[in-house]
Amino acid sequence: MLIGYMRVSTHDQTTDLQMDALIRAGVAPDWIYSDTGSGTRKDLPGWKDCNKVLRQGDTLIVWRLDRLGRSLQHLVGIVEDLTRRDVGLRIMEGQGSNLDTNTSEGRMMFHLFAVLAEYERSLISERTRAGLAAARARGRKGGRPRSLTPTQVLGLAEAMKDRDAKPSELARELGISIPTLYNYVSETGELRPNGLKVLKGKDGK
Repeated sequence: MLIGYMRVSTHDQTTDLQMDALIRAGVAPDWIYSDTGSGTRKDLPGWKDCNKVLRQGDTLIVWRLDRLGRSLQHLVGIVEDLTRRDVGLRIMEGQGSNLDTNTSEGRMMFHLFAVLAEYERSLISERTRAGLAAARARGRKGGRPRSLTPTQVLGLAEAMKDRDAKPSELARELGISIPTLYNYVSETGELRPNGLKVLKGKDGK
């Protein structure tokens, strides 16, 4: 069975284009699930419902890759889960439009994505370690700092985008509490007002 999924970021956007494309691909309207919200959210109800109905032998069809995942690593995690369940994935347009895990070519492309995701993860970890090392070199290690530096905030945001990030370890490295950490960034690495304030400077400009 063909199952469709579509998403828009805000309520002033429409899913008409995605709906038309999914129907042309052969997906019945009753089997198309949708969400309105950022791809960084983990509580997208449409995706949860869609994921629940997918069964062995089904194929999930999505208009574009960015409608499905919030990062390359997140996409790889989704595809790995679908593959374990013997569910195919087909991307219709944009980057990755040749991805169809029902074919050998598509599976090869997915393996390339997995390699790139691992590379992305290593770069993020390297940048985070470098940022924390620089902070310690400036005497920030130990004790609770009055505020984080721009380098620390950016490193923290990048680190939190990794789904395997451990807030407790990051907070300990920075010498802050976990609640303070979440004052700067969200659980998905989005900057919060305090984090934006640090990057803009004390005057908020």
